[in-house]
Amino acid sequence: MPTFAIATLGCKVNTYESQNYLEEMREAGFDEVSFKERADVYIINTCCVTNTAASKSRQRIHQARKLNPEALVAIVGCYVQSLSPKQLLALQADVVIGAQGKGELVKRIQTALSQHKKESVHLEDARGIRVFESLSIHEFSHQTRAFLKVQDGCNQFCSYCIIPFARGAERSIDPLEAVRIAKNMAFHGHEEIVLSGIHTGRYGRDHGSSLLELLKLLIKETPPNVRYRISSIEMNEIDDDFISYMKGEERIARHLHIPIQAADNTVLKNMNRPYDVEWYLSRMKKIREAMPMISISTDMIVGFPSESEEQFEAALTRVHSDLKFSFIHCFPYSKRDHTAAAVMPGQISNAVKKERVHRLSALSDQLSHEYMSHFIGRTVDVIIEQEKNGLLFGHSSEYLPVYVKKVNVSGCRRLHVRIREFFEDGLLGEEMEDAS
Repeated sequence: MPTFAIATLGCKVNTYESQNYLEEMREAGFDEVSFKERADVYIINTCCVTNTAASKSRQRIHQARKLNPEALVAIVGCYVQSLSPKQLLALQADVVIGAQGKGELVKRIQTALSQHKKESVHLEDARGIRVFESLSIHEFSHQTRAFLKVQDGCNQFCSYCIIPFARGAERSIDPLEAVRIAKNMAFHGHEEIVLSGIHTGRYGRDHGSSLLELLKLLIKETPPNVRYRISSIEMNEIDDDFISYMKGEERIARHLHIPIQAADNTVLKNMNRPYDVEWYLSRMKKIREAMPMISISTDMIVGFPSESEEQFEAALTRVHSDLKFSFIHCFPYSKRDHTAAAVMPGQISNAVKKERVHRLSALSDQLSHEYMSHFIGRTVDVIIEQEKNGLLFGHSSEYLPVYVKKVNVSGCRRLHVRIREFFEDGLLGEEMEDAS
C-alpha cells in the first residue's frame, strides 16, 4: 500500500484542511505514516503569516526531499500562494495548489503519480477568489475537540498582514453544509466544535447571513452535549445581540479570543486596525458586565515600524491595568512582501523585537495566573481530552487547562469539576458530577 505523510503549519483553518486531505488520501488507498518517516507522498500544508512560518514551510519541503528523493511532494496553501512563479519553480514540488483547488489535491496527486511527471505551475491571483470551497470531514482522530472551517479569506488589509493576498476575499460555507458536517462530528464523538475561519466574525456577509445566525442554527440542529467555541473574532463583530445570545446560551464556550494587536492608538492607526484602545476597552467592559467570569484572550504584535519604547511601555501598562486579558499570544512584527508596513520607515531590529516579546510574554503569564486564581473553589465544565501522568486532562468552557483525578465512570468525558489549586501549567480539581 502506498504511504503518505502530512505536515501542517499555521492556523486552525489549515488544521481543518489537512484533516480533509488525510481522510481523502486514506479513502484513495494510501496509508498514513509520520512525517519523520520515508513516504511515497509528502503533503506540506504551508503558512506565510510570519517569516518564521514561511521558513518552516520551506524546511518541511526540504525535509521531505531528504527523507525520500523519489517521493512525490505536494505543497498547498498560503506560502505557496504568496510566491512568484520563479520562486515556486525553485521549490521543485510535484503538485502545487495555492488558495483555490484544494478539493482537487488527491486527484492531482494520483494523476502526477500515474504520469510520473510534475505539474506546470500557474496560480491565479487569490484576491479574485469569491467562492467558498467546502472541504468536508468526518472526525478528528482521537480528539474530543474538532475544528469546523466556516469562513475563508479577509477584506481587512491590515498594513502588516499578507493573508488577504494569500487567502483571497471573504467567503463563507453554506449554513446547511456547516450543520451537516457538525452533525457528523457529533456522531463521531466530538463534544466541542471550534468554528474557525480567517476572519470568522464576518461569516455569512457574502450571502446575507451572520455568525450569530449560524450559531443559533447549529445549536438548534445538533445534539445538546456539543459545546461550540469561536476560534477568533474581532471586537467590532461582537454586537449587543451577540453578547445577549451568548450570555443566555451555555453551549457557547465562555471564552472569546479577540485580537487587539496593539494597545497604542498611533500604532493601531498605522496598522490599519478599525478601532482605538478606548473603544476596544469599552466593548470589553460590556462583555464582562454580561459574563463576569468570561475569558478574553488576544493577539499582540510588538516591534511594529516606528513603535517607540515609550509607546510599548505605555501599552504594557494599559494591558496590565485596564485590559487584563486572560492570556496573550505575542508575536514580533514580521516584514511581509506586498504589505503596506513592509515599506514603512522606522523598521525595528530583531533584538529589540525579541526583548519586547519576552516582556509581553512575562506579562501574559502573570495575567493568566491572576485569571486562573479566580476559579479556585469554583466549579467549571470540563471536556476531558486525554490522560496525563495518571490524571485526566481537558479544557473548561473558559479554556482553562484542568487536571482531574481519575473518575470511576467508564467513558465519561464531560465533567463538572471543583477547582482546588494550581497544578503544573493549569489547575487541579475533583469531579463533582457527570455533566453529560
